[in-house]
Amino acid sequence: MREQFRQEMKELTDTLVLQAQAASKAITGAAASLKDANLALAERVIDADHTIDMLERDIDEMGVSLLARQAPVASDLRTVVSALRLSATLERMGDLARHVAYVARGRFPKTVASGEVQELFENMADKAAQVGQLVAKLVETQDLSLADEIIAGDDALDDMHAKTFEFALDESLELSRQEIVDVILLGRYLERFGDHGVSVAHRMRFLVTGMEPDDEARAEIEEF
Repeated sequence: MREQFRQEMKELTDTLVLQAQAASKAITGAAASLKDANLALAERVIDADHTIDMLERDIDEMGVSLLARQAPVASDLRTVVSALRLSATLERMGDLARHVAYVARGRFPKTVASGEVQELFENMADKAAQVGQLVAKLVETQDLSLADEIIAGDDALDDMHAKTFEFALDESLELSRQEIVDVILLGRYLERFGDHGVSVAHRMRFLVTGMEPDDEARAEIEEF
């Protein structure tokens, strides 16, 4: 019975790793489609989102089953509960990547913007893709130095997000209504992706150490 429990716990954590890797692949693909107006890639990102959703459902079912049948305690209970919460966050990260791909697809065959506005979004997308890669590696390895890196790097995305509002309000850029909408939405999607990465970092720290987050970290987690 104990061996079955350990196998089910491993299946739960392995599935969580797969979901984190899928979310990372999604934002990487969305970033590339945004840069190159790559319609096929944008559509692959959109179509692949159902895989992230299915993995979340699998994790939910496994977690609830473990709680009901095995009544885990201590670190095992922390792992199950954390996996359920992390999975929900990773699913939202996948949704945000899909939203970015939708915008890229909607502007095909052109890029979303041009000049410094397009450059900003390419930089934001690259940063979001880096967050996705760090999140996937953190979930797989539970190396908390990666959590620190995710949290410390979030300010860069926040700063770029603030810049999107400056562009939206800059009449000298002569942006169309659609371009202004894209600027606001893309900035929000990419900034939120980074925020969810921070949430994953805090939750992984709790999973590994068992230490409750401080007030600032708890506020960041509960915001999402």
